Amino acid sequence: MMRIIAMINQKGGVGKTTSVVNIGAGLARLKQRVLLVDLDPQAHLTYSLGVRAEELDTAVYDLLKGEATLEETLLTAHGLKLIPSSIDLAAAEIEFSTEVGREAFLKNVLQQVNEVDYVLLDCPPNLGLLTLNALTAAGEVLIPLQAEFLSTKGLQQLLAMVEKVNQRVNPGLAIRGIIATLYDQRLRLHNEVFENLREHFGKMLFRTFIRRNVALAEAASFGQPIFEYAPNSHGARDYAALCKEIKTMGK
Repeated sequence: MMRIIAMINQKGGVGKTTSVVNIGAGLARLKQRVLLVDLDPQAHLTYSLGVRAEELDTAVYDLLKGEATLEETLLTAHGLKLIPSSIDLAAAEIEFSTEVGREAFLKNVLQQVNEVDYVLLDCPPNLGLLTLNALTAAGEVLIPLQAEFLSTKGLQQLLAMVEKVNQRVNPGLAIRGIIATLYDQRLRLHNEVFENLREHFGKMLFRTFIRRNVALAEAASFGQPIFEYAPNSHGARDYAALCKEIKTMGK
């Protein structure tokens, strides 16, 4: 059964796109068929896989509007299927706002997808219409969270939105877990923040923490997953362990 997972956090810079790329690549290493969907107009996921968004003829915006087919939009990069994004998607919030069924555009598109085990949705850093589309289409939510006060402060707002979508639009939606990112075990603040999260959310916090690792940022700049760029790095080991947790949770 295909698992559709939305990666969301309204705060930028928490490792959301990095997690989508490397969880996708890590699951592919576990013999899973993976589709990544870039729902951010900044197209960071698209660029992180070595695809130049400005050179695309079609992207997710055209697909959501019904002006391109799935086959015309779908790409393959580093063994992963990709629905790329472009700056055109920035118009979606306004253009789609008066459309009937606007929250289900992505869900309707993904119903056409087959021969895929995982769909990972990279959401923009806000709780707008594109994120709502992701939550309407998904069955699971992953929340990457940096060990900082402001990151945890916004968590309640995020949890409230997921709960509203669950109650009103998508009763099958559930928060699958919180991913600790950019973690430095030497910093007391990081340890205090995540210990507090563990007390409040228990098993919802993944056992694997993604340590701060410069190779993860470098890999994105070279358009490669961490497993290709630096297979022996902390980043590669951490995401490999996290993928095993995610895969096990689906059983």
